[in-house]
Amino acid sequence: MTERAGGSPRTESGGGFWALAAADPERTVLIAPHGEAWTAGRLHAAVNQLVHGLRAAGLEKGDAFAVVLANGVELVTAYLAASQAGLYLVPVNHHLVGPEIAWIVSDSGAKVLIAHERFAAAATAAADEAKLPASHRYAVGGIGGISGISGIGGFRPYAELLDGQPESVPEERALGWVMNYTSGTTGRPRGIRRPLSGKLPEETYLGGFLGIFGIKPFDDNVHLVCSPLYHTAVLQFAGAALHIGHQLVLMDKWTPEEMLRLIDAHRCTHTHMVPTQFHRLLALPDAVKERYDVSSMRHAIHGAAPCPDHVKRAMIDWWGNCVEEYYAASEGGGAFATAEDWLKKPGTVGKAWPISELAVFDDDGNRLPPGELGTVYMKMSTGSFSYHKDEAKTRKNRIGDFFTVGDLGILDEDGYLFLRDRKIDVIISGGVNIYPAEIEAALLTHPAVADAAAFGIPHADWGEEVKAVVEAADGRQPGDALAADILAHCERQLAAYKRPKTVDFIEAMPRDPNGKLYKRRLRAPYWEGHERSI
Repeated sequence: MTERAGGSPRTESGGGFWALAAADPERTVLIAPHGEAWTAGRLHAAVNQLVHGLRAAGLEKGDAFAVVLANGVELVTAYLAASQAGLYLVPVNHHLVGPEIAWIVSDSGAKVLIAHERFAAAATAAADEAKLPASHRYAVGGIGGISGISGIGGFRPYAELLDGQPESVPEERALGWVMNYTSGTTGRPRGIRRPLSGKLPEETYLGGFLGIFGIKPFDDNVHLVCSPLYHTAVLQFAGAALHIGHQLVLMDKWTPEEMLRLIDAHRCTHTHMVPTQFHRLLALPDAVKERYDVSSMRHAIHGAAPCPDHVKRAMIDWWGNCVEEYYAASEGGGAFATAEDWLKKPGTVGKAWPISELAVFDDDGNRLPPGELGTVYMKMSTGSFSYHKDEAKTRKNRIGDFFTVGDLGILDEDGYLFLRDRKIDVIISGGVNIYPAEIEAALLTHPAVADAAAFGIPHADWGEEVKAVVEAADGRQPGDALAADILAHCERQLAAYKRPKTVDFIEAMPRDPNGKLYKRRLRAPYWEGHERSI
């Protein structure tokens, strides 16, 4: 062991959270929503109790359990429990409705469902449809800390899963994993299942992922969780931070000013963000922005959705070179760009991670040279995956060891990746490919636009024409006058063939909290009775 600042002991981070908790149980490792501090020893005890409770419920190595939870201690506990008991944790998007949750529970084979009372209606419908017995349904009540209050009829209180269980380290420990489900933006969600190694948890360096971004163990780092933990990247970042000795600060529901307050109050050093959060932070009045000190932030890493250039530049001007970008998929692989990389090559999402490789292929499976547009493929050196119960999809999205999630892009001669759009979102008008991301970036430069989407709608002569759907900024009145002003703005920003021909308004854009836009929900009504070519 070595000494930390202040004289308290620490151990090297190779053994992950469990070794750190054993060496320094009084260290604060987590700040729950609403400010409750959790020590390593207390969290470790809760994790061990959950493992014993799940085993008492009949779960064995290789089994899965699902959670529909808000950001809180229970979700972190579930992650750590699965990680040391050889189980698959299935985190479910809590914005889904009952049948959607039931599909994931059934498809994953989850034997236990843990849900927060906030999502009672959807959780009950899902558990009933998935035919989970009452003895395998557990409800969490309250916010911020573990609570025995149950607000879901037919569910047992979560505390019953832990009560009476020993706090001792369980026997027959083995590394488990998270089984995420794809977002379903292009079809029914599919589970991403990786084989379990059978190794002890301490035999795998679970915090190494953050090294890709230059984030080191300890160094008084504090990780702010400002997005939902059911999202692949958010949980991976948080889990890795915990395993290398960083304190977690959890946000339950994100608001821009509360994020600034927490960064200032806890001297947060790194976080995972999405461009929508940037856009809303930048919209705060200057007086609010100046109220909080964000100079502690070393790595504000963003991904999950395209970031318009003007938004990225504004964030760098405000927060400095801590604003960094990555491109990746739940399936694995990725690229990373520092602020310096991006300023040198504006628009890039970076170069391949050391554990990843990038390539661009054409539709015939030929690898393309630098500078040519094609489908982006990735591969990982750390292991493979398959789509659960869907070998056809697993094979369809691969060329050799490379896989794709359908994005289009270009690799330049220096290996930097530039994304153009998702293949399914490309607009084909008069035989010309039009990329919505560029149009959306132009729309977002209009001061009356809070959020925007562009996509193709049917056109008798051209096949498709460009439609814009806009969420108006606060205080702006949607209507013909604003639509005309937005179209005039686009005339100054875009070539004629790229410009939206019409603008419709929507009260709120259908995005998940991680910034991913469900564009098919917007597009579908315009295509009723028509067949789309892609």
